[in-house]
Amino acid sequence: MLTEKDLNQLSGRNITENQVLQQVAQLKRGTKYVELMRPATLGDGILRLDEEQVKAMTQTFDADKEYYQFTKFVPASGAASRMFKDLFNFIETAEESKFTDIFFAHIHSFAFFSDLNEAVKKLYGLDIDTLLQQGRKVDVVKALLLEDGLNYGKLPKALLKFHHYADFDRLALEEHLFEAAKYATDNEGIAKLHFTVSPEHEEPFKKTVNALKDSYERKYGVRYDITFSCQKPSTDTVAIDADGNLFREADGKLLFRPGGHGALIENLNDLAEEIVFIKNIDNIVPETKAATTILYKKVLAGLLLQLQQKAFDFLNLLDEGNVSDNDLNDIIRFAKEKLMIEIPDFVLEYNDIEKIDYLYNKLNRPMRICGMVKNEGEPGGGPFWVKNDDDEVSLQIIESSQIDHKNAQQEAIFQGSTHFNPVDLVCGCWNYKGEAFILTDYVDANTGFISNKSKDGRELRALELPGLWNGAMADWITIFVEVPIETFNPVKTVNDLLKPMHN
Repeated sequence: MLTEKDLNQLSGRNITENQVLQQVAQLKRGTKYVELMRPATLGDGILRLDEEQVKAMTQTFDADKEYYQFTKFVPASGAASRMFKDLFNFIETAEESKFTDIFFAHIHSFAFFSDLNEAVKKLYGLDIDTLLQQGRKVDVVKALLLEDGLNYGKLPKALLKFHHYADFDRLALEEHLFEAAKYATDNEGIAKLHFTVSPEHEEPFKKTVNALKDSYERKYGVRYDITFSCQKPSTDTVAIDADGNLFREADGKLLFRPGGHGALIENLNDLAEEIVFIKNIDNIVPETKAATTILYKKVLAGLLLQLQQKAFDFLNLLDEGNVSDNDLNDIIRFAKEKLMIEIPDFVLEYNDIEKIDYLYNKLNRPMRICGMVKNEGEPGGGPFWVKNDDDEVSLQIIESSQIDHKNAQQEAIFQGSTHFNPVDLVCGCWNYKGEAFILTDYVDANTGFISNKSKDGRELRALELPGLWNGAMADWITIFVEVPIETFNPVKTVNDLLKPMHN
């Protein structure tokens, strides 16, 4: 199947022959759907914290944060082209729609309006209002999206102006600098951020950060430690054609495609940081509306620190081996009630040595606290109880594409979901000995996505790796916590920037 040239191509990407063979087998086998048991709901997999608990978790975080290292991890790869899909379509067709009506009616409200007006003047010698009066709406959109204008269609979301303040405008990236200063700062005043970026965007990112860093450090009294990484070529995946053969380019070379955001588990693993906040690049609000977001970041982190420390105490006890029956019962109760770990009844029949071994393995894993918001019809994954191939039931974040929607029972469970995933995670990535977990050991490789695509007019089947917060974290200890809907304000289309929370 693989030629000498193919093997050289693999070697250049640090991909093994065995990896390719496994990917081809998975592509031929087809999607393996997850087995949903039931939705995670309040009282059954999702915690709702009352006012006192919110206060207590915040106090835990503020009191204990000096003993930990924090990093804010922001997936920021890829261009913002999907954000402007409707406007690109408008350039092609010049057909107006409800979307374009809203865009042009509120064009003065966008934070990028001033920059766009200057770009329009430079290109056409007229301002935006004059062009609109002349019916030249397509020219205005071209100035926004195309390379000889602002080039917003190819820039990453991080480098787009999102929010307008009284005296200045802010890029999406800048709101993350502000947030990091408020909850991801250590006892020496260092705020760590890590952005995953596309190779073509790395230099613009660095240039922008270098230009902004000093003023933000002065403004918030912190020092920033900002790093970047790109998805590794070794996480790219092969594709197969309609006949089940490896898909090749016109020159005979194997086609490799990015493995999706699941590839970023490698980047997260390489960081080897202790406590990591994960949040998408576009889920931010202006500083003036960020109080609830910051509060709940501290709440989730406080809960993680509290549960993790208790788990570490129990792991040290198990490690010593001198454990009483009462101790074992306490650990089982903690695992079930606090860590949401389902422990089968047969484990209770184990002898003490078997129980110690079982509980040690269950507790000695990375831990994540995941904020969940009430389901209000937004697209995205949700929290479920899921059975794996070993008949173990655990809490997982599941995407729609992982479910067999033709199975009436599975579809009913999926539709019964009360909450969805806003990507609001706080992760404990070190073990009780202070060593970094090898995060790639906790991935369920069978939960990848397969999609039908085409290239150069030819059909292909493409493989995406298990999603970062889906299958890539399948074997983590997972606790879901309800968070307020106002902490979730993604910008999926440019018109989302007109919503009240972004103004």
